[in-house]
Amino acid sequence: MAPGKQGKSTGASENPSVTLFREYLRIDTVHPKPDYDAAVQFLERVGTDLGLECQKVEEHWTYPPFEAVKDSQGNIYARGAQDMKCVSIQYLEAIRRLKAEGKSFARTIHLSFVPDEEVGGHKGMVMFLQRPEFKALNVGFALDEGLASPSDTYSVFYGEKSPWWIKVKCTGSPGHGSRFITNTAAEKLHKVITSFLGFRESEKQRLKSNTSLTLGDVTSLNMTMLEGGVSFNVVPSEMAVGFDIRIPPTVDLKAFEEQVAAWCRAAGDGVTYEFHQKCMDQQITSTEESDPWWKAFSGVCRDMKLPLKLEIFPAATDSRYIRAAGYPALGFSPMNRTPVLLHDHNEFLNEDVFLRGIDIYARLLPALASVPPLPAEG
Repeated sequence: MAPGKQGKSTGASENPSVTLFREYLRIDTVHPKPDYDAAVQFLERVGTDLGLECQKVEEHWTYPPFEAVKDSQGNIYARGAQDMKCVSIQYLEAIRRLKAEGKSFARTIHLSFVPDEEVGGHKGMVMFLQRPEFKALNVGFALDEGLASPSDTYSVFYGEKSPWWIKVKCTGSPGHGSRFITNTAAEKLHKVITSFLGFRESEKQRLKSNTSLTLGDVTSLNMTMLEGGVSFNVVPSEMAVGFDIRIPPTVDLKAFEEQVAAWCRAAGDGVTYEFHQKCMDQQITSTEESDPWWKAFSGVCRDMKLPLKLEIFPAATDSRYIRAAGYPALGFSPMNRTPVLLHDHNEFLNEDVFLRGIDIYARLLPALASVPPLPAEG
């Protein structure tokens, strides 16, 4: 080796084991975005070269979640099968069919594909609504995602809950873990959690006892984060808890926040709360028969004998931003006779249900695109 080049080798002079080692090291498996697929492919390739049997074990999934396996019943398993790559392709295939038939309409049909919806939509739909490109679309009405329905009915969402993400901080006296310290952050945190989860239980029982209610009609609340402590033997001076709350449009938001503040006051001094998300818009889309958009939508469903169930969406979609901007929007994913498995293990959609969805959109889109000009549109 030349001076100053110790430990380096290149080309044919390198030991194949070292080459393999270096190849593996080049695969980025560092969190938060580890490239596990590349790592698995590498290991499978090496294992196959060695004549070894390779088996991948996907936790909780019957099939690998990104291989789109179709079983003997026609169920297609993959992440996004229901939420919501299905709707994207159904839109595109419906448009393909309408173009092949030479159809044209009074209104223009636009398809929008935006990111970030799962984490709040702030870098997706929120930004897009402010863009001149959106203004130029001259939007009259929007369709967005819905949910699967286990029954024969199709769920249609005309509004949705207001998502509130609240972090409650409790401060108190620190000390050694061997002593009965008074006025601790943990004691206050316990009172906060008891109040919030007590309300959760009351809403849970209200939903359970009234069969006419859906999840969209009650306020859901879940404790999703806990923070605090530095050591087993140190009583912390600060602890925090996070809650994910989804509030239906029938609830007075100002009154609800007053209730949150009262729970925090009751826990003692040094208890504060802050919002990490606070949606205050409670716009809903009309489902009156006199409304031209609903008349067009429901008319197609009636003609196709699709039983509909009107609901408030229990979580949150980009529709909330569209409605807040003044545009009517309906959430609809044509997936009946399908268990709700978005974000769940073994998410799947049957191919017949998927193909039926294309038929439905191929009827819905022309009807909506043929709604005459409305007075409000000038």
